[in-house]
Amino acid sequence: MSSFVLSETEKKLLLKISRNRLKQLFNRDFDEKYSITKNLEAHCGAFVSLYKGNELRGCIGAFKADKPLHETIKDVTVSTALNDRRFSPVTAEEIDDLTIEISVLTPLERIENLNQIKLGKHGIYIKKGMLSGTFLPQVALKTNWTVDEFVGHCSRDKAGIGWDGWRDAELYRYEAIVFNDKDNV
Repeated sequence: MSSFVLSETEKKLLLKISRNRLKQLFNRDFDEKYSITKNLEAHCGAFVSLYKGNELRGCIGAFKADKPLHETIKDVTVSTALNDRRFSPVTAEEIDDLTIEISVLTPLERIENLNQIKLGKHGIYIKKGMLSGTFLPQVALKTNWTVDEFVGHCSRDKAGIGWDGWRDAELYRYEAIVFNDKDNV
């Protein structure tokens, strides 16, 4: 991974920003007093995943870093809660039961073969024409897939280009700083 690191305080602040954005969506009280650090002004891609218990409730992110990280977290939190087409929108009653997981991404790196993917360390992004799909690095740890399965499932299930569709697609890897509010960072 690049030399970019987040302190425990910065991680907690990003989780607070995300949680507050969820509360704001449903007109719940929240405290938006933040001290934004230089790292939180950095332009990094990020994903926000919401879990209810151990079940995924939504996951959306942005690879492009066209805004400061703290603003990206706000945007993708809203998208995750309301716009993940795999799930119904999050409700106000669920907010307190949700675990927020944030993945801050390194820039995408084009790769030529699967030997360049280290499970648990690298996420995968596959692009073919207008179709694309990704799996965050932690997906490999949760599923115990091989590299072939990791890429095949991403190709078929996320990008929609078939199990072997990755073979003539653009293949990228990236790393992520992953943390959640369940682990009390």
